[in-house]
Amino acid sequence: MKTIERYVFGAFLSSFLLAFLVLSFVLTIGLMVQIVSYILQGLPMPLVGRFALVSFPETMQWTIPLGLLVASILVFSRLSADSEIAAMRACGVNLLSIIRWPMAFAALCTCVGLFINNEIVPRGHEVRRHLAKQISVGSGLDLLEPGKVIDEFPKMKIYFDRKEGNWLYDLIVIDYSNPKFDRMVTASKALVTGEGRDILLDLHDMTVDPMDENHPGMARATRFQYRVQDALKESKYNRKEKDFRFFEMIAGIRQAKINARNPEAVAARWKASGRGGEIVHEVKMLKRYLKRHLSDMKTEFMKRWVFAFASICFVLIGVPLGIRAQRRESTVGMAIALVTALFYYMVVILMTSLSKNSAVHPEVLIWLPVAACLALAAYLIPRNL
Repeated sequence: MKTIERYVFGAFLSSFLLAFLVLSFVLTIGLMVQIVSYILQGLPMPLVGRFALVSFPETMQWTIPLGLLVASILVFSRLSADSEIAAMRACGVNLLSIIRWPMAFAALCTCVGLFINNEIVPRGHEVRRHLAKQISVGSGLDLLEPGKVIDEFPKMKIYFDRKEGNWLYDLIVIDYSNPKFDRMVTASKALVTGEGRDILLDLHDMTVDPMDENHPGMARATRFQYRVQDALKESKYNRKEKDFRFFEMIAGIRQAKINARNPEAVAARWKASGRGGEIVHEVKMLKRYLKRHLSDMKTEFMKRWVFAFASICFVLIGVPLGIRAQRRESTVGMAIALVTALFYYMVVILMTSLSKNSAVHPEVLIWLPVAACLALAAYLIPRNL
């Protein structure tokens, strides 16, 4: 490595490490506050430790690419503003050579991102889901936040705005424990306790609809104790596409393709096992379901690759934008780069939301931000290097 290449790469690497640490702190500060609150509320330390262990590494899929983008802009805009880029050109230095090592480092980060997205993130998702299945009333309501629908219990869903200890406020419960009908319960506040596998709710200012099988209308009460039977009964966790690691995902996609081509065989297998309900009786419906499932798996798999390729894409556009920026234009270059990064992730999120719509091929369209970054780099690099 030549002296000038070592000088540029050293500045790039130190800027990346600083940006990476700052972004990691920003993205994990909410998680740290949540972990501290769990400790103060008396959750078992092994449970808190497992939660933290699987949550912290997942932030790297965001912090590594963004850290590379920030480092590219800061280092090369400083070199340009201090006329060091002009001096290199005057001395006959090929500017492509000075970005060789930052590009090599970005390629290494892309490989690291592929490992994180295909091995660590799926494992973290699966561990958190398993933890949610193992929770009790005391630890479970501490682990799951207010303002979100809690659907980890087999026979009920819970929503509440805020909590103080075991007191829940503005509570909504959907009870599925009776096979004949579903029941919705609301209360201004409720005290939650457990009795064996049952959940006991001491409800205040409550409504229930329906009251029971013989009284289909709504009932109101100032105070009422409501029991949800077997709500804490352990249920088997069914792995989802987000839990599949690299080779599992490849095998799953291959099997999903086979199923989509042979819906009749799938219907016969499901009918023999009693799975699928009415869907197995309608081949067209089953075929549409299998196509949606295949599209979902492909999009999830491609999303992991696109997230990893963000590292090399951001360096490709960050370096020429940094060189192009003058001292008064450095904020403009940073703004353009951040808008590009925002576009990159927004397209990925949009395609993920359309993952089940096989007609639009989201597994292909999810590569649009990569193609856009490469096109932008192909335009900028020849004009600035």
